[in-house]
This record gives sequence, structure tokens and C-alpha cells, in this order.
Amino acid sequence: MRYDSRTSLGMQLRRVVTQLVARIERRMEPLGLTDAQWRPLLCLREGSPATATELARRCNLDTGGLTRLVDRLAAKGLCVRERSELDRRVVHVSLTAEGTRVAEQLPAVLCAVQRELLAGFSSAEEAQVRALLLRMERNAAAPDDPGN
Repeated sequence: MRYDSRTSLGMQLRRVVTQLVARIERRMEPLGLTDAQWRPLLCLREGSPATATELARRCNLDTGGLTRLVDRLAAKGLCVRERSELDRRVVHVSLTAEGTRVAEQLPAVLCAVQRELLAGFSSAEEAQVRALLLRMERNAAAPDDPGN
């Protein structure tokens, strides 16, 4: 197989993700959020994780990246940090009342973008795309095969 970036599956996925991120970011503007900022709010809305370390893991961020994000969200009055009473090294992050109000709007925004992305797909096609992407995700997560 000869590599061609115009037909590369990786490049095509990258283009789709880039366009999706741009679309989500436009939809988050009225809420005053960037693409990166809505993710921790959604995780906190869903009730987990409660610690900064778990939140970083769930958002696929390093703890330093999450710290900067939480700083920005706290400055906007959307979340607060509290040190654990039991272990001062542990930091809990939670939504403020305003953060909860904003986070409650996220599922509708994300569902609307998802509907736009899947416009023209039948239910069967959507299920097929999801199944194929899940297979690709599992393949990507599998240990590298040095024989390939």
C-alpha cells in the first residue's frame, strides 16, 4: 500500500475531528466556553470525577493542563477547588451554581452538533459508523504488533 495523505484514513479522521471541534467551539461561544472548557464541566455535571487527578484522566489531560483549565473556569465563576480534609494533596473540583446552569446546557448543544454531523445517515448507517469506529478505537488501543 502506498501512503497518500489525501486518502489517508488518519488524515480524514483528523479533518473530521478538526471540523467537529470548530463546530462545537462556535456553539459554545454563547456560553463563554472554548472547546477544551466544556469537557470538564460536562464530566462534573455527570457527577464524576470529583478529584482533579480523576478529572484530568477523564478529560485526557495532564494535571498541569487541567490546572490551567480549572483556573480559567474558576475565574469565570463556573467551578471551585477544595482541598480534601483527609488528604491535603487531594484537590476536589465542583461546579458552582452558575457552572451547573451552564453545564446543564451542554448535552443539548452537543446533541445538536452530533445530529448535524450525522445528517443524511439512516439509523442503520449511524449504527454501522459507530460500530466501525468502536472497532478502530479498540484496534488503536491494542498493543503494537512489532511484526506489522
